Amino acid sequence: MQMGLQISVTSLEEIHGEMVGALQIEGGALKGATIAGGDSAALIDEIPVLAAIAPYTEQGLAVKDAKELRVKESDRIAAVSENLRRMGAQVEEREDGMIIPGKQPLRGAEIDSFGDHRIAMAFAIAALRAEGETVIRDAEAAAISFPAFFEILEQLLER
Repeated sequence: MQMGLQISVTSLEEIHGEMVGALQIEGGALKGATIAGGDSAALIDEIPVLAAIAPYTEQGLAVKDAKELRVKESDRIAAVSENLRRMGAQVEEREDGMIIPGKQPLRGAEIDSFGDHRIAMAFAIAALRAEGETVIRDAEAAAISFPAFFEILEQLLER
């Protein structure tokens, strides 16, 4: 993978017309990446979480050709950009994506899910390494696609 991780699919099945699987991820520091062209379309649902952790990478993340993010459950480009700024990150928002430099520490902040399940989950992940407490308004939006998200995240943190 572009970001420097080894990813393998450990299980894969179709449930209600959606592919569902488990991944095993190994690696060290995240390098960073550029997502553009066909990759933007293929990763459209993953871009929010990749962008939310981009400040923690070595080289950051550039997202291009992802204008579709503007018309999802929320304007995900604007939502990610605003929440990262609230957490102290520099973000260059563009019409079809964003540029997020790496090597930026995040601080806890009050952020907004904008009622979007992917934004709620993405910023719960970003908050894990942020300095201080993060409050996510309307975090329960995560239940739209992953009702047990916060319960499973809590279990992982207890390990």
